[in-house]
Amino acid sequence: MPQPDSTHDSPPSLVGRLLFASGLAVLALRNLDDLDGRIAYADAKGVPLADTLVPLSSGLLLGGSLGIGAWKLPRLSAGSVAAFFVGVTPLMHDFWAVDEDQRGEELTSFLQNLTLLGAAIAFFRHASRE
Repeated sequence: MPQPDSTHDSPPSLVGRLLFASGLAVLALRNLDDLDGRIAYADAKGVPLADTLVPLSSGLLLGGSLGIGAWKLPRLSAGSVAAFFVGVTPLMHDFWAVDEDQRGEELTSFLQNLTLLGAAIAFFRHASRE
C-alpha cells in the first residue's frame, strides 16, 4: 500500500523556494533600478502604456517572489509571478518577430521565462493543495 504524501501539508523545500524567490526578486529589482531603460525597451517592443505597465509588472514580480520565499499568501504570490511571465514573455521576447541576429537571444530569454512560468505554476498547484 503506498504511503501518503506528506508534502501536501508542508510548504515546498525552503532551499528551492529561496533560490526561486531570490532570483526573481533580483530580476524585479534590476527592472526597477533601470526603470527608464526598461520602459524604453518595452516602448520599442510596442507595449501599450509601458510607463505604467513596466513598474506595475516589476512590482508584481517582486511581491510574488517575496511571498513565495516567505510562503505567505502562496497562491496569490505564485499567481502574481505566473501573471508576470504570461504577460511579459510573448511581448518582450517575441523571437518569431525579430531579425536573425536577435533571434537566438530572444529565444533563450523566451525559454527561460517559460521555465520560470512552469515553476510558478508548480508552486501555485502545491499551495492549492494545502
